Amino acid sequence: MRGTSDWEKANQRYLVAALAEVGQALDRHRGQGAPDLASGQLIEAAEAMAAPPALDTLCAAFRLSEFERAVLLMAAGPELEAGFAGGLVPTFSVALAALPEAHWSALSPAGALRHWRLVELDGTSPTTSPLKLDERILHFLTGVQYLDERLAGRVDAVQPPSELLPSQQRLADRLSSLWLRAASTEEGAVPVVELTGAPGVGKRAIAATLCAGLGLSLWELPAAAVPADPAELDGFLRLWRREVPLANRALLLGDDDSPADEPAREAAVTRLVERLEAPLLVVSRSGRRAGRQPMLSFTVAAPGAAERSELWRDALGEAAVSLDGQVDHVASQFQLGIGAIRAAGAEALGALSSDSEAQEPLARALWQACRRQARPALGSLARRIEPRANRGDLILPERQRAVLREIALHVRHRQRVYEEWGFAARSARGQGLGALFAGASGTGKTMAAEVLAAELELDLYQIDLSSVVSKYIGETEKNLSRVFDAAEAGGAILLFDEADALFGKRSEVKDSHDRYANLEVSYLLQRMESYRGLAVLTSNRKSALDDAFLRRLRFVVEFPFPDAVAREQIWRRIYPEATPVNGLDPTKLARLNVAGGNIRNIALAAAFLAAGDDRPVGMDHLLRAAQGEYAKLEKPLGAAETRGWV
Repeated sequence: MRGTSDWEKANQRYLVAALAEVGQALDRHRGQGAPDLASGQLIEAAEAMAAPPALDTLCAAFRLSEFERAVLLMAAGPELEAGFAGGLVPTFSVALAALPEAHWSALSPAGALRHWRLVELDGTSPTTSPLKLDERILHFLTGVQYLDERLAGRVDAVQPPSELLPSQQRLADRLSSLWLRAASTEEGAVPVVELTGAPGVGKRAIAATLCAGLGLSLWELPAAAVPADPAELDGFLRLWRREVPLANRALLLGDDDSPADEPAREAAVTRLVERLEAPLLVVSRSGRRAGRQPMLSFTVAAPGAAERSELWRDALGEAAVSLDGQVDHVASQFQLGIGAIRAAGAEALGALSSDSEAQEPLARALWQACRRQARPALGSLARRIEPRANRGDLILPERQRAVLREIALHVRHRQRVYEEWGFAARSARGQGLGALFAGASGTGKTMAAEVLAAELELDLYQIDLSSVVSKYIGETEKNLSRVFDAAEAGGAILLFDEADALFGKRSEVKDSHDRYANLEVSYLLQRMESYRGLAVLTSNRKSALDDAFLRRLRFVVEFPFPDAVAREQIWRRIYPEATPVNGLDPTKLARLNVAGGNIRNIALAAAFLAAGDDRPVGMDHLLRAAQGEYAKLEKPLGAAETRGWV
């Protein structure tokens, strides 16, 4: 703090001496001669400074001539000193007449003073309009740093992380070497660097670390915030380029969610990349289209399980030994960064009591902590379902139950087969685990997904198709990409209900909308194959699904309409133990020819009727509830189905 204070004081002395020097030139022009003391004070103040004064930094950055430097100070004088030069109004005509080494080109809009908006005309005449010093420049001269308020609403600071993964640090070091080598050339311009990869793999952390190592502060401009109006964009570019030498800033273009369906915005982003002429990094999912501006593009992959395992062992310390192979299992399932690994490890260790004797409590605490750290923020696109069903609640034939057990087995042993046994090295495609649950409404499709989530101890997210599917071209694809990318970190189970609305058969191309709809299906096929977790699709109409999509699903489970035996089993399990019942006959109830979902509706409605009567649930309550459910289904309730109920 002392060094900063000393520089500020010395900078103030230097600025006062520089103003005095210009003030004396203006006094002489007004016929008020004065001894030339300022030059000596200026030299003395400069020699006392360990770092260059702000004025000299500004003049060097924008290559101001001696005359332009004097004009800048003349405009600053009235702002900094009361009665500067006897209250003379600063204009270019005064500067041309009074200041040494005057040249007309300094008045030009293309000259440094006006091009970089260091000074502005407070009027329309280039010679007689008063000169006004830009506020950002005024504060800079006095040693006060801040981001220009005209930029502050568009960009946000990106803070470097406390540490990177070793693979990420190696990439940051490589980029640093490339930039330093480019800066040392005759041109001195650093190339645009593009970091591609899925969100959450550390692109911003790498960029911020790179910039911090080079003494640059990094600020992010989302692609959606790039001005679409050419004049507005030009103003942004000038102001940002002005910030670079004033405050050692670099720009990060956040293009992860590029609005590809907005041609004007896309063109503005391209213009920015090609015309910024300042340190620029771009982060995107798959890379931008090549333009005139050459780019160095690097793909940032998610850290491997082996690298994450080492981080886990470091975070857990001696406790990692007692977990045996659980650490590798956790590292494979959850793609967490350094901070999240440290937090989850601390949470798991803190959850253990001092008298814990088995390893299971720690393993379970660690798994649950990872689930919380990896829980995606999907907003309105999905709803997290807390599983409450177990295998005992799921009434299915043995063949379907066996397929569900196999699905769970594939999820549990993914790490061993793909990583340890080498299948991942053969091909990156086909590692996704997709399953279709097909059957009529109420046959247990969603319950089966809940059972899998509960057994695997993974989060289950039901995708809200009304929020995902959009009539705007490209928007559905973008929304689904957000869903898959956000869920990737924890390998969550994604549940697409009524998937035929989204993954339907590709149509014959008759217009542009058909072509884009087919592209969306193709994209979804590819994205499903690459998703690490389990994606479950449910459909009432299997025949409506795209054939190519069905071929790429690893599992298809047909949920049959329950027969009388299955319905009786459902009725025997339908009520919780705490529910009072009286004289219920599951065999008679099974004569109702409805699916499990309807059975649950009837049972719940009967419970409310019984509560209203203040007595246990009886067959009469179920009869009234069944009549209401059948009316809702617009289906007649036959006498044979309810004979002998009451």
